[in-house]
This record gives sequence, structure tokens and C-alpha cells, in this order.
Amino acid sequence: MSQKESNQLNRRKFLGLSALGLTGLTVLPSWVIDGVKIAPSDRVTMGFIGLGQQGMNDFASFSSVPGLQVAACCDVDTMKTERFKRRVEEWQKSKNVAARCDKYERYEELLERKDIDAVEVCTPDHWHALQTIHACQAGKDVYVQKPLSFTITEAQTMVRVANDNKRVVQVGSQQRSSAEFQKAIELVQAGAIGHIDKIYAKVGEPPKPLDLPEEAIPGNLNFNLWMGPLNDPKIHYHPDLCPPISLDPMEKEKLWGAWRWYRETGNGFTADWGAHMFDIAQAAIGMDGSGPSEIIPKGYNGQDYLTFKYQSGVVMTEQPYLEDMPNAQGIKFVGDKGWIEVARGYLACSDSSLVPEKLAGRRPRNLTPEERKKMFEEMQKAQAKGGGSFEISSPHMENFIDCVRSREKTIAPIEVGASTAALCCLGNMATELQRPVRWNPATESFGKDKEAWEHRLYHYNYRGSYKL
Repeated sequence: MSQKESNQLNRRKFLGLSALGLTGLTVLPSWVIDGVKIAPSDRVTMGFIGLGQQGMNDFASFSSVPGLQVAACCDVDTMKTERFKRRVEEWQKSKNVAARCDKYERYEELLERKDIDAVEVCTPDHWHALQTIHACQAGKDVYVQKPLSFTITEAQTMVRVANDNKRVVQVGSQQRSSAEFQKAIELVQAGAIGHIDKIYAKVGEPPKPLDLPEEAIPGNLNFNLWMGPLNDPKIHYHPDLCPPISLDPMEKEKLWGAWRWYRETGNGFTADWGAHMFDIAQAAIGMDGSGPSEIIPKGYNGQDYLTFKYQSGVVMTEQPYLEDMPNAQGIKFVGDKGWIEVARGYLACSDSSLVPEKLAGRRPRNLTPEERKKMFEEMQKAQAKGGGSFEISSPHMENFIDCVRSREKTIAPIEVGASTAALCCLGNMATELQRPVRWNPATESFGKDKEAWEHRLYHYNYRGSYKL
């Protein structure tokens, strides 16, 4: 059989499976969850693209949302697709729903499924743009993990395509759905601490050059497809980039994908945690959909910290928000009448009466190695049961599914994700250029700064036939 005939046969087989999938899911009985009956017509059917540690965590959150079904999954690692399929089908059986989750290696085939209403994009950052754009063009609503994009141009294109196709998009900046951060934003915007002069937002270091040694690619991983649009010849396989798992016996990833820490494959802590902390800071000062006008890198003319200056006069620095906890991620808003500190599970204010007791939480502290080990072990045990991670946020997923039904804007819409992603890119751009970068957030332009216009974090030339 020729390759062409084989492809045609596979195509016919795929279309047949799609039809079966559509029939199988539409005849499912209504669910009853917490006494609430979910009719088939109200059900939202999802496909998941990217099935690593974060994808598994996100499914655990989505699985608690009433009226959700999962029809398909996709990853370039066959072990991870099989792991996800097993987990989903166990969940389906527990809900007395027919167990079926089809597996794909290429996301384009998943997007052709007519029975899928929405997808999650939980792949490495360099794939977010193409997969989100193609999903929107295929008529799917999208939950895309943060940061929204790898470059500024990608973010701009994603916004345009999502709006042109009238798609609902939620960016995985789940702190937007957390009560302590919502209260911090409310207090700042209500003037509780007066005029904001400074913001300390601790996120971490920018990316470093790739320094992992090359290793043999395992047979279960399509690393060429994992690379996708990445075009840097220095990129090669190392298990830290695509953390391996085992199915029998079941063993999870032992670390988060290290692609995020390297300049060739990610945008470092600047984007990884910046998509959370910078995002909340911008929301509080009314800069959603906008951004800073000048970005000054750490070390420039003695500058102690990466600095973002806004036209309003607010200055945000990437520096510790707690003096005795230099590496703790969080935010401190400093106004002329007081201050507010906020991090995950913690909210404090110079006027303690403004913080509800249920939101105050515990002040972050330095953990001993033994405490860190115990915390990690407990998290792994909980994850093995389908939950228990600091990256799980059911309210954020429920907001997305509610908006898929109502067609309203999500709490973290694509326009907000784009402005936050641009801010993170601008921070790394100034760091790499080792000088200030001026940015007009209204026109999204650099003026006459040719170096900035040509920087890879503004526009990235994709590999081979990949095109934005």
C-alpha cells in the first residue's frame, strides 16, 4: 500500500471514529450531581491538548464542574495520552457515564471533531499560539494555560482570531478566581491605601541559555512534533524538557517541564510566575489590556531590580515583597496611606480591619528541607487520586464553562492574557538588550527602536512550514 493510500485510509478511519464519538456522547444519560440534573443539551464536551503534569492537574479541576464531558485527548508522548485516557475513563465510570476518551498525537485531528465544544491547550508555551488560533478557527472555545504566548506578535494575533471567530477564551491565570487576590484588587481600586506609588512583585529570574546535554529520544515521544515551530538549532532532547512517566507501575513526573527555564524554549520565571503576579498587579492598577511605557533591566545604571514604569507614575519592580522571604512569589502594593501584601493563601494590610479573617491566611515562611519533602510527598499522593495541587483551581474552570454556555467574557479573557504576556516579553527583552525599552501600550509599538522591533520576543520566525 502506498503512503498516499495509507493516509486516505487513516483519514476515513478517523472520520468514522469521529461519527461514533458524536453518537456515543449525545446519547449519554443526564447526570445528577449534588442533586442537580444536567441534561445532555447543557453538557459541554471538551478535548485536552497537552497531557503533562499541568494537564492532569487541570483535568482534576475540570472534572468537578457540573455538566462537563471529555471526549478526546492529545499529546506527543503516547504514555501520557494513555495515562490521561485511563484517568478520564475512571472518572466517567464513577459518574455512570459511558467510558470513552479517544487519543490523538496530532491536535489538528482532535479539532476536527464536531462533538467537541471546547479544548484546553496545556502544551509548552511555544505551541500556545498555533493551537489556540487553530482551535478558534475550528469553532472551539479555548482554555489556554498561561502565559498566553511566547511572543508579543503571537498574543496580538491570538486576540484578533479569537474575536473574529467569536470564541470564548479563558487564560489559565487562576489567581483571578482566588478570593485573596480578588480582595486585594478590590482594596487597591477602592483607594483603601491611597494613591499607589510602588508595587513589589516577586516572580523570579529571567530565562538562561539552554545548557542541558543531549540524550537519546525515547520511542514513546515524538520530539520533532514537540519542537513544532521552535527553530533554534541548539535545541535537542533531554528528559528535563519532557519529563518522563511510567504506566506500569504508575510513576508521575518528578519535576515540572524545564523548557520554561531556558531562553531557547521558554521565558523563565519572568513569564512563568509573571503571568500570575504581574497579571494581578496590572489588574489592581487598571492596566488590564494595557501596560508599562518604559522597562528598565536589572543592572542598568545601577538599577537593583527589573523595573516597569507606567504613564500614571506607578513603578513596579521585580523584587521581594517580604524582606525576610526573598524568594517567595507575591505582591506588595505601597500607597501613600498604607500597604497591602498578597500571595497564594495570604492577604495582609497595614489596616488589618480591612482584611476578612477567612482571607488572611498564614504569612509565607521558609520551609525546612524536611518540611518541603513532606509537602511534596503529600502533593504527589493527592495528585495520584486526581487532585491536590497548588495549580488546581476549580472556580476558574467553572467560570470558563459557565461562559461557554452564556457566551460572556471570562474572568481572564484573551485580551488580558495578551497584555500580561506582552509585559513579560518586554521584561525579558530589556534584560537581553541590557538597556531600557520604551513601549506605547496604546499603539503597541516601539517607535523608532529597530532592535526592539526585530527582537525574537516581538516576532519569532517559525521553523520550516510552520506559520503564524
